[in-house]
Amino acid sequence: MAAKAFDEMNSGAPGAIRAPYRSVADWLRRTSPERIAATRHEVDLFYRRQGITFGAYGATEGHETTIPFDIIPRVIAWDEWEFLHKGLVQRVRALNAFLVDAYGQREICRAGVVPEAQILMNAEFVALAQGLALPGGVHAHIAGIDLVRVGEKDFYVLEDNVRTPSGVSYVLENREVMMRLAPELFSAMRVLPVANYSEELLATLRSVSFSDDAEPNVVLLTPGHFNSAYFEHAFLADEMGIELVEGSDLFVDEGRVYMRTPRGPKRVDVIYRRVDDAFLDPLEMRPDSFLGVAGLLGALRAGRVNIVNALGNGVADDKATYTYVPELIRFYLGEEPILQNVPTWQCGRADDCKYVLEHLAELVVKEVHGSGGKGMLVGPTSSRTEIEEFAALVRARPDNYIAQPTLALSTCPTFVGQGVAPRHVDLRPYVLSGRKVTIIPGGLTRVALKEGSLVVNSSQGGGTKDTWVLAP
Repeated sequence: MAAKAFDEMNSGAPGAIRAPYRSVADWLRRTSPERIAATRHEVDLFYRRQGITFGAYGATEGHETTIPFDIIPRVIAWDEWEFLHKGLVQRVRALNAFLVDAYGQREICRAGVVPEAQILMNAEFVALAQGLALPGGVHAHIAGIDLVRVGEKDFYVLEDNVRTPSGVSYVLENREVMMRLAPELFSAMRVLPVANYSEELLATLRSVSFSDDAEPNVVLLTPGHFNSAYFEHAFLADEMGIELVEGSDLFVDEGRVYMRTPRGPKRVDVIYRRVDDAFLDPLEMRPDSFLGVAGLLGALRAGRVNIVNALGNGVADDKATYTYVPELIRFYLGEEPILQNVPTWQCGRADDCKYVLEHLAELVVKEVHGSGGKGMLVGPTSSRTEIEEFAALVRARPDNYIAQPTLALSTCPTFVGQGVAPRHVDLRPYVLSGRKVTIIPGGLTRVALKEGSLVVNSSQGGGTKDTWVLAP
């Protein structure tokens, strides 16, 4: 792994620009800093008018804000994308095979590849999902795989998101913004489209219905407008032309799910849920939930409604399970992994924990079930007090933490207060799995706007970029 961050635009020699970025570099030379700065205000106005906001948890009075958007695109060459595409398809196929097995015969445990305790004792394991036979054997219908780049050809998977991955609405809206604000740059480059994502998503959802209907009825279940990602829920439902519903809009009768409408009940075949597992059915999960539908899991077991993503997927995107994914690929697919994991220490193992505690100042330590950049320590940027406090947490619950080396994430040119400067980025492509596997070219590029920061999450002050995959 490179000690110095790989610059995705500059090749290293003075003034030398990597081929995919040549048009971007020309555009930057021709465009005044004042014009680029003005776009930030224009984007913010556009996003607010469109209602493109998210609620930052913990913010005063549920304050809604926009995620900072940088107008300088991130560019990925076709050969780079082709490599990533193959690796992503392979990885998600293996994760789906693992989920079928984890809730089935657990052959991988009998083979000694994954300890059975890693599945059964996992906080995200849902016993109620055991034995479910889902259409096509697909559990992770929508996967967001977080990638980082550390060199010319070195990409690593940072984590797998197969529960309710968010952020794809920004992929679509960022592209619309770029086409409006930088049409001359867009027209100068052969950028592959992303606009068909909603069409592909709807086709994927329909393809995993238990029903034989030509157009099964699909709805999107949201926790409601207080959820931080509510804009995305409403946006995707509108883009697909399906109903956005809350738990109170649905009911179960004689083992089937129905939606209340002015014309009477309408049967529901597929629920794209953005509600966490525990809140889906108050009869069988949390009895205090008002977000789900009483009897929903009974309808699922009867094969009368499918839930996307499947119940209990958290056992596959657990950060401890992540360490086994290369072995999952070998076991289920008989192939060598195309995309590599970041080397990872499991603190639940005594030797690993000892090493991590001795090297906390050098490592990134994360909670096994953490997300959004919370519950983590970035050793090189932390104070001695912060490191000592985090060490106490690890000692108290070692099995709750994993650790990884501090990667020198690649950088892309980004417009900041001082002008254009390199900032660290990651990438979340979205993989759709139904009767076929589909990936829109690119994904969500998140950028750490603070100089030297490696934390790209929007909840921690990160921003986004449009991701351009160039046609071959």
